[in-house]
Amino acid sequence: MVLGPLVGLILGDLHTGILTGGTLELVWMGLAPLAGAQPPNVIIGTIVGTTFAITTGVKPDVAVGVAVPFAVAVQMGITFLFSVMSGVMSRCDRMAANADTDGIERVNYLALLALGVFYFLCAFLPIYFGAEHAKTAIDVLPERLIDGLGVAGGIMPAIGFAVLLKIMMKNVYIPYFIIGFVAAAWLKLPVLAIAAAALAMALIDLLRKSPEPTAPAAQKEEFEDGI
Repeated sequence: MVLGPLVGLILGDLHTGILTGGTLELVWMGLAPLAGAQPPNVIIGTIVGTTFAITTGVKPDVAVGVAVPFAVAVQMGITFLFSVMSGVMSRCDRMAANADTDGIERVNYLALLALGVFYFLCAFLPIYFGAEHAKTAIDVLPERLIDGLGVAGGIMPAIGFAVLLKIMMKNVYIPYFIIGFVAAAWLKLPVLAIAAAALAMALIDLLRKSPEPTAPAAQKEEFEDGI
C-alpha cells in the first residue's frame, strides 16, 4: 500500500497506483515467513505490478497476475543469493579469529551492495525493457486470456485473506467477521464506513478489557504533640 502510490506518483498516475497497491496489499497481507519458508518478494512484485498497470492501462486485478510471478521469481533469486553469501561467512569466522574487524565490515558491506544491486536490476530491467513490449503483448492477447487474468487476480486477494484468517482467526472474532460481511455484501456500506465501525468496536472491546485504575490507598498519618 506504500509502494503502489509512490510508483503511481513517480509515473504521474497516483489514482491507478493507489488502486493497484491496495489490490496487491490484499494479496500480500496473508504472506508471512514461517521458519525457513519465505513468501514471494512483495517489494519487487508491487513495483512491477503497479508499473505494468500504469504503462499498459490494464485493470489492477490483471496486474496481480503479472506481479505474483515476478515476486515468486525474485524471492527465488534472493534465496540463491543468500545461499551464496552463507559460504562467504566462513571467511568472516577466520577474520574474527584474527580480530580483523575491518575485513568483517568489508564483507558485510559487499553483501549489502550485492543485494542492493540485485534489487535494482530486478526492479529496473523489467520496467525499462518490458513496458513497451508488455503493451504490445496486451494488444495481441485474446480477450478471454485477459479476462482469465482478471479472474485470477480477483481470486488472489481472497486467498490472501484466507491465509491471514488461518493464522489469526479465533472463535471470538467470528461474530465481527459476520457483521463485516453483512455490512459489505447486504447493506452495501462503503469500506470507510465499515472500517470506522470496526475501529469503534475494537476500541470498545479494548476499553472493556482494560483494568480500571484503582485509587491509591490513604497513607497512615502520624500525629505528634496533638497535631
